[in-house]
Amino acid sequence: MSFNRFGHLFRTTTWGESHGPAIGATIDGCPPGIPVSEVEIQSWLNKRKPGQNKYTTQRQEPDTVSIMSGVFEGFTTGTPIQLLIKNMDQRSKDYGEIIDKFRPGHADITYWQKYGIRDPRGGGRSSARETASRVAAGAIARLVLKALLPNLKINGYLVQIGEISIDRSNFDHAEIEKNPFWCPDVITSKKWGTYLDQIRKNGSSIGATIEIVASDVPAGLGAPIYGKLDSDLASAMMSINAVKGVEIGKGMAVATLTGEQNSDEIFMGDNGPEYKSNNSGGILGGISTGQDIITRFSVKPTSSILTPRDTISKKGESTSIITKGRHDPCVGIRAVPVGEAMMACIILDHFLLHRGQVGKDAHVIG
Repeated sequence: MSFNRFGHLFRTTTWGESHGPAIGATIDGCPPGIPVSEVEIQSWLNKRKPGQNKYTTQRQEPDTVSIMSGVFEGFTTGTPIQLLIKNMDQRSKDYGEIIDKFRPGHADITYWQKYGIRDPRGGGRSSARETASRVAAGAIARLVLKALLPNLKINGYLVQIGEISIDRSNFDHAEIEKNPFWCPDVITSKKWGTYLDQIRKNGSSIGATIEIVASDVPAGLGAPIYGKLDSDLASAMMSINAVKGVEIGKGMAVATLTGEQNSDEIFMGDNGPEYKSNNSGGILGGISTGQDIITRFSVKPTSSILTPRDTISKKGESTSIITKGRHDPCVGIRAVPVGEAMMACIILDHFLLHRGQVGKDAHVIG
C-alpha cells in the first residue's frame, strides 16, 4: 500500500490503523519559523474526536497529540513534523465474529481482493479513525496560513442529513458550534436530532452532505491543466473515508442552467474585480478568482449496522452478518472538521506553489 501521501510542496503522509497502538501524520515542506504548539493542534482534534454526544460513536478516544519532531522551542524548523496520536480505547473483540466475513458497503472485500489480507479490527486503514491524522495535519496547515494569509477563514457545516436539508434563509454562522451537527440552521438542527434519535434506536445509519467554504483566498492559486486547484480539492475531499460525491460551486446543478444563468458576470469594484454571483465556486480554469471557494461532499451511511445483511465469507460461502461495536449513526457529523482540514492543506499547498512560481500577489487589473 504505497499511496498514503498527498500534497506537492506541503506534503502529508498518514500512518497507523484503527486498532493499532497509534496513528499519526508526517508533514514535510512546512515553512520554518511558524509558531506551533500541541495545544493549538489539539483544539482542532477535539472537534473531530469520538464520543462527544449520543449522535457519534461512543468509542472514547482523547486523541491527544504529541509533536515528535520538526518543532523547536515553539517554532517549526522546516524539517519533517511527526505527529503521534495514541489509540486508547480499542475493542478488537467486537470484530471477532466477522474475521472471515465481508461487511457489505465496507472496504473489507476490496482490500482482500487487492492484497490478500485485511485488518478486520475496525477496518484498519479504511477506518474513519484515520481522519484524525488528517485533522492534525490540517491544524499545522491552518497555523501556517494564519502566518502567511491572516485574513483567510475556513468554515464547514452540515447542509443535509438524509432527506432533510437546511433552510438557507435561516443561515446563522453563530449557530454552527452551538449544536452537535455543525448546523447553521437552528430549526433544522432540532429536526435532525429527532430524526437521528430514531435512526440510532433502529441500529441503522444515514448519509449526509457537508459544505466547506474558504473566504479571503487570494486570486491566482492553482495552475492549468493538471495542477488545477479544484481538481486537487475534489481529490482531497473524495479521499475522505465514506465520501461518494464532491461538488465545486454550483456543482451538478450547472446542468440545469443556461449560459446566462451560470456566467458569473464581472464588474470593477473599489479594490479590483468583483462578481455578481459565484456559480464557479471561486475557481475558473483551475485558478482561484479571489471569491469564496465553495465545495460540498456527500458521505454515505455508515456501513456497520445492526440490521442483518447478506454477504459472503472468504471461502465464497453465502452467509449473513450483523456488525456489532460502536459506530456513528451519521459519520458525516464528524466529517466537518476533516473537510476543513483538507481544505486548509490544499490551499496552503497551492499558495506555496504559487509563491514559488510567480510570487506572492496576483497581477493587478485596472
